[in-house]
Amino acid sequence: MKSITAGIIGGAGYTGGEMIRLLIAHPAVDIRFVHSKSNAGKPVYSVHEDLVGETTLAFDAAWNGDVDVLFLCVGHGEAATFVKEAGSRLDGVRVIDLSQDFRLNAHGWVYGLPELDREAIRGAKAVANPGCFATAIQLGLLPLAKAGLLSEVYTTGITGSTGAGQGLSPTSHFSWRANNIQAYKTLTHQHLREIRQTLGQLQGDAPAVHFVPWRGDFTRGIFVSSQLRCRKSAEEVFELFEDYYNDHPFTHVSRTPVSLKQVVNTNKCLIQLEKEGDQLVVHSALDNLLKGASGQAVQNMNLVFGLEEATGLQLKSIAF
Repeated sequence: MKSITAGIIGGAGYTGGEMIRLLIAHPAVDIRFVHSKSNAGKPVYSVHEDLVGETTLAFDAAWNGDVDVLFLCVGHGEAATFVKEAGSRLDGVRVIDLSQDFRLNAHGWVYGLPELDREAIRGAKAVANPGCFATAIQLGLLPLAKAGLLSEVYTTGITGSTGAGQGLSPTSHFSWRANNIQAYKTLTHQHLREIRQTLGQLQGDAPAVHFVPWRGDFTRGIFVSSQLRCRKSAEEVFELFEDYYNDHPFTHVSRTPVSLKQVVNTNKCLIQLEKEGDQLVVHSALDNLLKGASGQAVQNMNLVFGLEEATGLQLKSIAF
């Protein structure tokens, strides 16, 4: 039975499209409008062509605050502008923002990483969805930080082309991406700020995270490997991670190698641990558009409205 009314701002991009796909199948959600200035009046399926036959929704030029929840699927900087201009029109509306605008100590906003702040998210008025790389890295480090075991971390991660958004750039063209990889924003990636904030929340003066991100020649997914010194045995570390994630439905600890195909098109994050001597490597894999963006936003919505956390998110991986 539909009970939660929802609106989407910025419905023509990758995260907006994923939000539509998730919400039209969500048993408790009724989408009231999908806002897009550049596509106003067009059927949603004219942009998201896989939705032919799935929905009769059309893009709206206007939006209204007569909904229970509003998802902001706009670019960085645009969300803050939207919230400022909307003002009192957002009174009584729960807002979940997928940009980076409200992730860092923003007054009134809860950081939306359920594996860290589940109780704070329940009933929250405004939720700042974490970044995709930030989600993957943090889920690989949270148990260690909570136990006070974090030491200096060296992280490498690779992401698919959808992580760059729908707008074209020299490094998002097929002819550049195919059979190619490249490091970018070495040691300066914007998600490091929210990672430091989170780890500091759990372990006080948390050690540095040195992060080298890579652009991959695939469309979806993030695979991260974080290396640090840890004197606990491999079994002790496995038990630490398994205990931490025991009651979290989407983060799973694997004792066998993990791969992107296990998580693409799902809201899962898979974590694998490897240990040689006192060196621990934590691998984490997720879909950047789902657990790294729209799927996690729906997970947060479920928590905000008191639904079972996994509602509408039992998705199938591509497998092969």
